[in-house]
Amino acid sequence: MKIASILPYKENYTLKGAGAVALWISDFIRDSEYKKNTYIIGSTKNKNYLTKNYINIDNINSKLNSTTKEYSNKIINKIKNLNFDILELHNRPIMVKEFFGKLNSKIILYFHNDPTTMKGAKSVAERIYLLKNVDKIIFISKWVKKRFFENLPNLSDNKTQIIYHSIDPIRKNTRKNKQIIFVGKLNESKGYDLYCKSMFKILDQYNDWSAVSIGEERRFQNFPTHKRHFNLGQIPHNKVLDYLSRSEIAVIPSRWEEPFGRTALEASSRGCATIISNTGGLPETTDYAIKLKKLDTKNIENEIIKLIRNDKFRKSIQIKSKNFVKHKLKKNSQKIDLMRNSLFPFKKININGNKLRIINIYNLAQKLNHRIYNLSLGKKFTNGFIRNGHDVIEISDRDYVRQNKGINLLSFRDKFHTYLIETFKNYNPDLVIFGHSDNINQEILSDFRSINKKIIISQWNEDPLMKNLSDTSENVNKLKRFFPMVDHSFITTNPSVLKLSKKFTQYIHFFMTPVDNNIECFDVFKLKPENDVFYAMSHGVNRATLKEGKTDNRVTFLEKLIKKIDGVKYDFYGIGKQEPIWGNEFYKSLLNSKMALNLSRGEPTKHYSSNRIASLMGNGLLVFIDKKVKMSNFFNSNEIVSYDHIDDLAEKIKFYKENDKSRIKIAKKGKEKYFKLFNEVKISKYIIDKSIGKKASLI
Repeated sequence: MKIASILPYKENYTLKGAGAVALWISDFIRDSEYKKNTYIIGSTKNKNYLTKNYINIDNINSKLNSTTKEYSNKIINKIKNLNFDILELHNRPIMVKEFFGKLNSKIILYFHNDPTTMKGAKSVAERIYLLKNVDKIIFISKWVKKRFFENLPNLSDNKTQIIYHSIDPIRKNTRKNKQIIFVGKLNESKGYDLYCKSMFKILDQYNDWSAVSIGEERRFQNFPTHKRHFNLGQIPHNKVLDYLSRSEIAVIPSRWEEPFGRTALEASSRGCATIISNTGGLPETTDYAIKLKKLDTKNIENEIIKLIRNDKFRKSIQIKSKNFVKHKLKKNSQKIDLMRNSLFPFKKININGNKLRIINIYNLAQKLNHRIYNLSLGKKFTNGFIRNGHDVIEISDRDYVRQNKGINLLSFRDKFHTYLIETFKNYNPDLVIFGHSDNINQEILSDFRSINKKIIISQWNEDPLMKNLSDTSENVNKLKRFFPMVDHSFITTNPSVLKLSKKFTQYIHFFMTPVDNNIECFDVFKLKPENDVFYAMSHGVNRATLKEGKTDNRVTFLEKLIKKIDGVKYDFYGIGKQEPIWGNEFYKSLLNSKMALNLSRGEPTKHYSSNRIASLMGNGLLVFIDKKVKMSNFFNSNEIVSYDHIDDLAEKIKFYKENDKSRIKIAKKGKEKYFKLFNEVKISKYIIDKSIGKKASLI
């Protein structure tokens, strides 16, 4: 999973001066299972970033657009090709509209402050929009969540979650100095003036104590304070924690309603006796803080004096605060990852070896009255998927479109699109596989991914892809047009023939046409056929008959071969005036021949064969094939007969016509080998394993 964590514009994400949002992000990255794939995006002139994987957006010039719009647009342009699964927007609800629908990513919105004070969440309508369109909303305290839902109608909060600022507990005891500490912005909202004023009485009364303050303020007001109160300014966060570890008492006297109060969490976790005002989310930071009954100098002085005078009481609070940290970083980091995972509920189903739900889209050929059932790869894949224990829904795209065709060509295309998407939503598949479908387009596949980002999509193609055919370019383009949207492609030509870059070929896999015991169910080597050699070609599956004037290299080859095999009883279809044969008629003729020629269109090409090779070898005929197809990579010479040229083929046909014993032995071994290597269960498992990223070998 790839995550883009987007900071508010100009948020300081550096070792020195990091804000609360920056610290939140850097803390939770450390223990996340996705830390290597999380990128932080921000815009700051500061350097020395808190973590790696930081992307800085430079040159924001908002003369024409708002800063938010320009910042958002620059981020979109920067990351649009990085394919992030999740965009995490921090503290900028106004940016949701800038990102929504523009990137194929889930959106998580984090509120670190009062939502009702922020652009994009101030009004009831804006907050309802966020609930409707954001995938998850995270609040850093109950108080922040309460503010979000203020004045809203009774709406579901199932998209929301509270995840607090968190910290690592420490077990090491650090020697404490008699020191009182304040950390935060040095202004009246934070109660810094009250802290400064209270130090006069405290430090005058207790000469062995001192005070420090850490922080800065752009419009700093130099509040009068005691001479033993030292202002350290802005220092790195790790040094802040060190000062807290060495201090006895921490004071957080905020006037404004703190969304949470990170300093209170840090101080108590480092063993400070912590005094807080009872505002906003501060009471949620620790169970062992002293809450001021009234926020004024007198109450601050009284509570500090109690702690100084009563060592036992002070140390008791310090020990409990340190030992019982309320919000632990590792635990809450796991919560965040679980929340992220919940957006992709089927993300790990393949890794865990669970059975898959598969949508298999191909031409079931209802229009053709199922006369190509024995040649249908889609049907064999379905059989294999089911026999491997998976569940399958079959969709016949061509039949659906034909049955719903009307006068308006656009309406039935839209209807098919809607049908697929609604089926996808109802079934929620883990894998979509399709082949030879002109009715699938990139928009449909994009919609699949927008519904389930982790869906696996594979395509298959059995067309010849060698260069020497007139329709090769069209076949290759049909395959390539889906490359941006599919995870894997499966072809019946060796991928090396395509001459594509490794970028593509690593996701293209060769497969052999599978055999199926329920379809290739005959043993011709046990029969006594009348004919010697069988061959069947067609002029197109849909046409099913001879096309006048149509010819190709196969016709020329067969005409020459016939002249060279005088005395051999051949049974050839799709040539001359012999019509192609299909379905049961195909089987009747095939079973009446001892041998078969496997001859494909175009020049012989590495591993390419028409799908009839499964019918021939799978039913136990002795098969002849050109050596240049390199079936020797899979079959030995005692399992298939390879020939060098037409004269070699003619001689071998004549030889095996007269040598039944050798012919039967090779045909039997060829069938056994084909079923061992390329049965429907193995091929379907190979396709699934490759699709889900497992190591898999065809043989």
